[in-house]
Amino acid sequence: MSDKVAKLSLDGKTYDLPVHKPTVGPDVLDIRKLYGEADVFTYDPGFTSTAACESAITYIDGDKGELLYRGYPIEQLAEKSTHLEVCYLLLYGELPTASQLADFTNRVTNHTMVHEQMHYFFRGFRRDAHPMATMVGVVGAMAAFYHDSTDITDPWQREVAAIRMIAKLPTIASMAYKYSVGQPFVYPKNSLSYSGNFLHMCFAVPAEDYVVNPVLEKAMDRIMMLHADHEQNASTSTVRLAGSSGANPFACIAAGIACLWGPAHGGANQACLEMLKEIGTVDRIPEYIAKAKDKNSGFRLMGFGHRVYKNFDPRAKVMKESADEVLGLLGVENNPLLQVAKELERIALEDEYFVSKKLYPNVDFYSGIILEAMGFPTSMFTPIFAISRTVGWISQWKEMIADPTQKIGRPRQLYIGPTTRDYVDLRHR
Repeated sequence: MSDKVAKLSLDGKTYDLPVHKPTVGPDVLDIRKLYGEADVFTYDPGFTSTAACESAITYIDGDKGELLYRGYPIEQLAEKSTHLEVCYLLLYGELPTASQLADFTNRVTNHTMVHEQMHYFFRGFRRDAHPMATMVGVVGAMAAFYHDSTDITDPWQREVAAIRMIAKLPTIASMAYKYSVGQPFVYPKNSLSYSGNFLHMCFAVPAEDYVVNPVLEKAMDRIMMLHADHEQNASTSTVRLAGSSGANPFACIAAGIACLWGPAHGGANQACLEMLKEIGTVDRIPEYIAKAKDKNSGFRLMGFGHRVYKNFDPRAKVMKESADEVLGLLGVENNPLLQVAKELERIALEDEYFVSKKLYPNVDFYSGIILEAMGFPTSMFTPIFAISRTVGWISQWKEMIADPTQKIGRPRQLYIGPTTRDYVDLRHR
C-alpha cells in the first residue's frame, strides 16, 4: 500500500503518515488516522490539496496540459473516437470491441424516449423558466418515473439507471429548450447518432423536415466528448457526496446538475458569450483589451486561461478545429459576436501580454462560439454541458458505490464561533 512514511511532529510527539504513490501524479499523504491519534485535522478550503477518493477514471496534469480518459489522451479520442465510444470507455474502463460498441449504442438508443407522463411535468414550469432550472427538477423527478432502477445495491439496476440517464438527458434538455421557446416537443429519432439526434430534437419542427448537417453533428459530438469527465471537479464531487449517503442515482445526477449551474463552473462558456455581447463590436476590442491589462479595472476576459491547465488546455486545441469548421460552414459575416470572438482569439494568440501570462483561449471560449454559431441561446450552454458530463458523473458514482473504503462524506470545520454561553431570558435581553 505504501513504501514511504512522512512524519509529523506536534507538541513533542511524532506521528507516522503513510505515503501512497499513484500510477501517475504526486504522492499522497494518508491522514485518515490523524484525528484519532493526534486529535487534530487538516484545514483545506475547497479541498484543493486533499484527495477524497481513489479513482481510475480521469487524470489531469495541469502543467503539461494533459487530460487522460482511462489513460487515453483526449486529443487521440477526439480525433478517432465518438462520444458513445468514450461513454463506454469511461463506464467500463476499456475501449469496446465492434460488437460491444454496437450493443452499447443499441441499448442507449432504445432508451432515448422519456415516459409520456413526463411531458405533463414540464407544464408545471413557467414558460420563461431557465432550461437548467427545468433540468434540475425533471432529472430529480426521474426517480418517480423509473423507480425500478433506484436500488443502488443491485448491480443490474445501477446499470439500467446509467443507460437511462445517458440516453434520456439529451431528450430532457431538448424538451427544456423547446418548452422555453414555446415550440412543440420533438421525439427522439433513433436512426440518428447521439449528437445528431440531440440537434434534431432541438431544431426540428413538425411543420418541415430537418436534416442534420454532418459538420455540426461532428462538432456537437466533440463538445460532448471533451466535456465528458474532468477529475474531481465541483459537480463531480457533489455527485459523489450525494451518492455517499446512499441516495438514488437520479437524485445524485440532479445534484450534479444543480452544482454545474454555477457561473464559476458550468456557466463559463455562457459568461464568455455574455462578455462578447458586452464588447459588442470589433472596434471596441482595444478598449476592453486595455481594461484586461489594467489590474485596477476589475474587468477580466472570460474564456481565456484555465485554473487547472497552466500552459494550455488540451481540449481547446481540438475545439478550435471544430470552431474553425463550424464558422467556415456558417460564416461570421452577419454575426457581430462571432466577429468579436475571432478578433479576440487572434489577439490572445499573438499579443505578448496574453502569451506571457498564458491567457490562451480555453475550451469554454471555443465551445461558446460553436454553440452560438449553431443557433443555441446562451441559456442552453450549461444544459449541453450537463448532457456531456452525465457519463462522467455516472462513471464516478458507479466507481464510488463499488469502493469498499467509501464512507459517507463528512468534512470537518475550523470552528470560529462563540464558545459555550448560557441562555438569557427574553425580558433580560
